[in-house]
Amino acid sequence: MTAKDCGNHGKIRRMRLRRFCACLLVFNFILLLTILLVWAILQPTKPKFILQDATVYAFNVTPNLLTSSFQVTLSSRNPNDKIGVYYDKLDVYAVYRNQQITLRTQIPPTYQGHKDINVWSPYIYGNSVPVSPYNAEALSQDQSSGTVMLLIKADGRVRWKVGTFISGRYHFYVRCPAYITFGSRSTGIVVGNNAIKYQLVQQCSVSV
Repeated sequence: MTAKDCGNHGKIRRMRLRRFCACLLVFNFILLLTILLVWAILQPTKPKFILQDATVYAFNVTPNLLTSSFQVTLSSRNPNDKIGVYYDKLDVYAVYRNQQITLRTQIPPTYQGHKDINVWSPYIYGNSVPVSPYNAEALSQDQSSGTVMLLIKADGRVRWKVGTFISGRYHFYVRCPAYITFGSRSTGIVVGNNAIKYQLVQQCSVSV
């Protein structure tokens, strides 16, 4: 084989490599453009959460210890008309001044269709939960003033469904303010033995 033939073979290999790289770039560009177009057309929106009510069965404070028991009603609405939502994991719990005061209660995995509304009513509780001295003092003051502000949180993982395509898992976080009133300022309704139900209807913040 002559040196000219070797040079031609080298040129052919380089041309093939360039063509392959060009095809790969074009394919990736088309794929990314398609994803962006689909995303823009569908305009996915995060689910909307509302804390509808909270029933307090126990809320007892002793020095640096808190025992509490609630049943909360959370509703979630999927505002998308072409995207479904898989809730693979959803844990609900209560927080006071950045300190978790109840155990996490897990809601069973579920699928939420287009424009659907799901309603959950989990029980959350904590028995003799240690409270930091600063929070214990603030909690006693809040109870004396007649209003305690809690956060009902829901953390989990979701997947999006578009047609037959299902996305990977995304973390999402829900934060719902809950104002619990006591004594003469109480806005709750007695619904059982020492149980008080509060109609809250609070819009929750959702981040993904």
